[in-house]
Amino acid sequence: MQTTRDIAELERIARRIRLHIVRMMGVGQKGHLGGSCSIADVVTALYFSKMRHDPADPHWPDRDRFLLSKGHAALVQYAALAECGYFPLSALETTKALGSILQGHPDLKSTPGVEANTGSLGQGLSIACGLAAGLRIDGRPSCVYCAVGDGEIAEGQIWEAAMAAAHFKLDNLTAVLDRNRLMATGPIAERFETGPLGEKWRAFGWRVLEIDGHDMAAILGALDAADDIRGRPKMIIAHTIKGCGVAFAENRAAFHNGMLDAAQFEEACRAFED
Repeated sequence: MQTTRDIAELERIARRIRLHIVRMMGVGQKGHLGGSCSIADVVTALYFSKMRHDPADPHWPDRDRFLLSKGHAALVQYAALAECGYFPLSALETTKALGSILQGHPDLKSTPGVEANTGSLGQGLSIACGLAAGLRIDGRPSCVYCAVGDGEIAEGQIWEAAMAAAHFKLDNLTAVLDRNRLMATGPIAERFETGPLGEKWRAFGWRVLEIDGHDMAAILGALDAADDIRGRPKMIIAHTIKGCGVAFAENRAAFHNGMLDAAQFEEACRAFED
């Protein structure tokens, strides 16, 4: 697919993706608005600028892979895949409906462009490690990108994967930590503090970059910088705002998995409509 480095265009795409997220949620049904909107700029940069992939050939062997370890934020990936052309935009209207290709968490067998079933928190980074190792064994030039949540990293399996990635020097693996500081039940600092994050990932043998996760130029710069790092996996800590762009939902744990009433739905749509 054709990619772009135009910051303004990528920002427009990110707004469209957030609008799709809101519309997929609709009125009166629960959806993961907060964590989908917080990672939307990173997902936009990956699918529309950084990754090599082909919507016409989802199984192209040399494609780059993206795994959404925080699979509850599937809405953001569905929006990106539809905008890329993996399936019609009209399919977004069926999200979470019985028999839809778009279920509440990513499903490898149902959704074109999804690389693995994720959402059982803590497992996605391990899958990413396996993909990265297998691609290297096969001599493929592909890169693997994995988005993890900052609540998710309380899971022990994350750190087993972190050690394995460093041990096997998986420099074709880049993880992005969605550092929005909120989990389902409240602030991470109060529920299960996992910091200091940069120091921990460095201690586990990763090269760490920290950015504003809503600054498109900074996101692209970090992804480019990761390309030049050899001999170790890379972690991009993206400082984000939960519910970014939806004023009444920003930094509110209630919208980790919450519902919109009719007035909120209209307000959220207006925030992203051109």
